[in-house]
Amino acid sequence: MEQYFTTHPQVEHQQRTFTFQLRTHNLQFTTDNGVFSKQIIDYGTRVLIAALNWNGLPAGKLLDLGCGYGPIGLTMAKELPQRLIEMVDINQRALTLAQANAQTNHISNVEIKPSNIYQQLNDQIYAGIYTNPPIRAGKVVVTNMITQAVEHLKPNGQLWLVVQKKQGEPTYKKIMQQTFNNVQIITRNKGYYVLKSVKTND
Repeated sequence: MEQYFTTHPQVEHQQRTFTFQLRTHNLQFTTDNGVFSKQIIDYGTRVLIAALNWNGLPAGKLLDLGCGYGPIGLTMAKELPQRLIEMVDINQRALTLAQANAQTNHISNVEIKPSNIYQQLNDQIYAGIYTNPPIRAGKVVVTNMITQAVEHLKPNGQLWLVVQKKQGEPTYKKIMQQTFNNVQIITRNKGYYVLKSVKTND
């Protein structure tokens, strides 16, 4: 079965459009076959978005890592119009949808581009990295999303991640602690945990 973390999904197109409130914003999304959570904004993403705050965040751009069709990055762009939000994914179909969804919602402070985790980002540095990681892509992928984040964060930059307890939350929390020497549970909701680590020294 073809997965949503495929670079070029071959599954037949079946687009659908819906409106969804994220924080205080009613956003319109078009989705398609071959992308993650095509029917509705998945619960983990909603828990992460609701939990976000910008306390202690240094100046600079933010990264939505594995953006899919765009709910996290586009919500952040609405909340923080003065910041640039970069949105990356390996899935070209998802990126095309994210571009269209940015235009539909009149969001211009985003840069949407392909990247396999951080591979195409070179030495880009961010104030914050935010992800609902592709658990089905496997532990190695998710672990790399965490451990390599340090190289792409400013001092005091933040990594935010949402994961279900049954899909490895204790393991990934431990990896975040080992990588950053700190990890905080921001919220828990129906088995989903929002975790945050801060890059405390350069």
